[in-house]
Amino acid sequence: MDAPAADAFVIGCHLSSAKGYAAMAADAASIGASTFQFFTRNPRGGKAKTIDPADVAAFRTRADNAGIERFLAHAPYTMNPAAAKPETRAFALELLADDLVRMEHTPGQLYNMHPGCHVKQGAEAGIELIADALNQTLAPEQTTTLLLETMAGKGTEIGGTFEELRAIIDRVELHGQLGVCLDTCHVWDAGYDIAGDLDGVLEAFDRTIGLGRLRAVHLNDSKNPRGSHKDRHEKIGHGHIGLAAFERIINHEALRDLPFFLETPQDSLAGWGEEIALLKSLRS
Repeated sequence: MDAPAADAFVIGCHLSSAKGYAAMAADAASIGASTFQFFTRNPRGGKAKTIDPADVAAFRTRADNAGIERFLAHAPYTMNPAAAKPETRAFALELLADDLVRMEHTPGQLYNMHPGCHVKQGAEAGIELIADALNQTLAPEQTTTLLLETMAGKGTEIGGTFEELRAIIDRVELHGQLGVCLDTCHVWDAGYDIAGDLDGVLEAFDRTIGLGRLRAVHLNDSKNPRGSHKDRHEKIGHGHIGLAAFERIINHEALRDLPFFLETPQDSLAGWGEEIALLKSLRS
């Protein structure tokens, strides 16, 4: 699939993959979304659903009809390549390798992962382990771009600073296969003032990582004050980041052409549809 047009507002939400790719495209279109995100398997881990070629073909038709050109697959939360236990790291490598193979059934898409938790080994050791996992699994022929997500820095999470993400990227041989997904709740909870100084945060990102690596944005308000390191998502405009900040985010020249994905707490597709309509009304 081709990249979205430069003036397109590409926005979607997190959908259930239980019914397959074609159903996700239909669900996205039903709420006015132009993209979507999904877990590659149960977010707590486990065996992934077998990919059906007929479903992939039906997805391509539905996606084309709905104008959906890009989606984001999300790795399970249990995938921790920085774990202290060798068996946990081996499990993470198995999941990551399997997911990247599966992604090639839908070429040219995005795959997002939480970098991992060092579990009291220290951030430097965790960074080395994450980079090692990526060096073992990334392939020069893959069409998927793997995104490292910005994190809130709770516990022993790696990725709570832009410097930690850059340290991972610097250690990966096929670093051209890597990008970053900026999560608004996570960076806020990590201490970055995206509400009061969005330009300053993006300038820091550019100096440290480079805006060219920023490939997607998770749009989430936060239940907590800035710097809380807690990672609790809130509906857009109902948290400490605030609606005015999201209007600036979706219209910022460095961000507006990226795909945006809602991960806000909702009980139904309709709730995300209302948020999408709200954000579309703020788009200039």
